[in-house]
Amino acid sequence: MSELLVDFITSLDGNASGEGWPGFWGLEGPEYLAWLGEQPEVTYLMGANTYRLMSGFAAGEVPNGQDKFRAEEEASVDELTQASKVVFSSSLEEPLTWANSTLVRDDAVETVRAMKASGSGLLSTIGSLSLCRSLLRAGLVDRFRVVMFPVITGATGAERIYDGYPDVALEMIEHRTFDGRIQLVEYKPRVLDHPPLGAPA
Repeated sequence: MSELLVDFITSLDGNASGEGWPGFWGLEGPEYLAWLGEQPEVTYLMGANTYRLMSGFAAGEVPNGQDKFRAEEEASVDELTQASKVVFSSSLEEPLTWANSTLVRDDAVETVRAMKASGSGLLSTIGSLSLCRSLLRAGLVDRFRVVMFPVITGATGAERIYDGYPDVALEMIEHRTFDGRIQLVEYKPRVLDHPPLGAPA
């Protein structure tokens, strides 16, 4: 059975991006980049908006506010291009132009449920906030990982991650600090019907 990881890179205040900020908020360091390079092979799950954005980067479109890609960003996009990708969309048309991408028009929750039941590898989301929210609500997420960068994007932040989420209890399974400033926390999530009525045992 496959395992599903929801994976976010965020500012401290829970935004997935910020206008004018470079990738990784410009704060990635050698320890963090080495850790990224050690990650296991995964099949990425994404929605149409993330596909349009990331495939544009793969085609050479530079993010707003930048003149060119930094070497670290180019390497990250190249790795994504080589990886297997499943794109859930009713608006995109086949064939998808980004290499190793498969378009799925069926319900994402039921498709991922079937992928988990029949597969053996690791599935991981990338971006795609509404897709992540739907998969979490459905109880399909095995691991919820957040890498927080030391910035607060109160004026420029966009894509607030946790808006619209249910209440979720999080059991920590991993934590780490990279380069003395970047904080990773990883949890096993459990969606709650209501807040706990008492203190945890």
